[in-house]
Amino acid sequence: MTTAIQNVQDYLENFTEFEKRATGRNLPWLRRLRDDAFARFCEVGFPTTHDEDWRFTNVSAIARTPFLLKEKGKIQLSKKDLAGGAIEGAPAQLVFVDGQFVRECSHFANLPRGVTIAGLKDQIANNPDAIEAYLGHYLDTRRDPFSALNTAFAEDGAYVHVPRGIVLDGPIHLLFVSTAADVPSMMHPRNLLVFDTETQGTVIEEYVSLGSGTVLCNSATELIAGESATVSHYMIEREHKEAFNISTLRIQQGRSANVTSHSLLLGGGLVRNNVHPVLAGEGGECLINGLFLGDGRQHLDNYMHVEHASPHCSSRQFYNGILDGHAHGVFHGRIVVHKDAQKTDAKQTNRNLLLSDDAQIDTKPQLEIYADDVKCTHGATIGQIEENALFYLRSRGIDEISARRLLLFAFASECLDRMQPGAARDHSERLIHEHLLSVANHLPGQSSHTQTERSWEEVG
Repeated sequence: MTTAIQNVQDYLENFTEFEKRATGRNLPWLRRLRDDAFARFCEVGFPTTHDEDWRFTNVSAIARTPFLLKEKGKIQLSKKDLAGGAIEGAPAQLVFVDGQFVRECSHFANLPRGVTIAGLKDQIANNPDAIEAYLGHYLDTRRDPFSALNTAFAEDGAYVHVPRGIVLDGPIHLLFVSTAADVPSMMHPRNLLVFDTETQGTVIEEYVSLGSGTVLCNSATELIAGESATVSHYMIEREHKEAFNISTLRIQQGRSANVTSHSLLLGGGLVRNNVHPVLAGEGGECLINGLFLGDGRQHLDNYMHVEHASPHCSSRQFYNGILDGHAHGVFHGRIVVHKDAQKTDAKQTNRNLLLSDDAQIDTKPQLEIYADDVKCTHGATIGQIEENALFYLRSRGIDEISARRLLLFAFASECLDRMQPGAARDHSERLIHEHLLSVANHLPGQSSHTQTERSWEEVG
């Protein structure tokens, strides 16, 4: 039996067992959604480097590993175990351990009346009508096999609904924790975030590890921003370096909606970060901002697919990467301007620092334009720490490690500057500081000039 056939057989056995006990198995629409998604996954299998969207990322290590769904056992963790993951100023925190919502470790305080925050599994069991109109309507399972696999096993994750006119004072924190695994284990968190007309809010989606082992976290989030909504989404990945993390953020924007996506990739062995906004309403704005920091043999892949489907919309993509050791980074930014999306204003920029001769970056900005009245640009730079700047700092009495740390943090701060001040930005800044403390201890590589430019900031 070939590896590919055996692989599909392993997932078929997992899916068959999952269907027998899955929450919502008696809901025709949900059962059909799962069955269609699994059929699509079986049809196409895992992507290969022959697929254009995956040409820089080899997922054969995932494809040949016989992952099992995590057992639905009793959660042994407590709030004390998770204290380091708390964010001061967050009015609500939902904790998921190995893909399961853990109510006793979560808290819901100071939320405006009418806001619904719950585990998706509970929502499926108790109020499925509220999610039927949204769940699975936006994620592209035909294009992406990992999204199809997530949808097939979709059961638990976060459900957030913010009704019309509500403004959230602090971020909603979704903390996903993977624990030690004796055998290769997988989980497929599914999040549904619905922000109605004229709402404002921030959601932090964070992935961490407690213990080691071979784990696949394949998450998918559907974010719906209604007319004139202002929404910020943070994706923070800091799992251990044996972990595989595939995440997909699908954004649907209404008229005059303003959505910001911030990504911070710090951990994981093989990480793929997909961001797919569709500016479906006229006058929408979207900012995609990210930072990835890799060392050792980490592989950090960022894939952006921005669709302009309506006129008078604007988007910006800014991604910075810092790579050391044998780390491999990828930026694949694609802007698609549809025929009716006249007066589109779109820009993408990728800037990278390579701190060792063995670090590698593949960058591919891409434009696909079917309208004739647009303004679109793209660009990428690759360089190393500039020795003139390093010499200047050292000539002022600053030691080399401190000088390198200052220059690295200045480069990383370009991404922080685009975040609105508050708890989410403070949390991101702390994590970046901690990570750069170790990176700055390495010897510098050869210098190369890198350009600087002003960027968008998040709309408050």
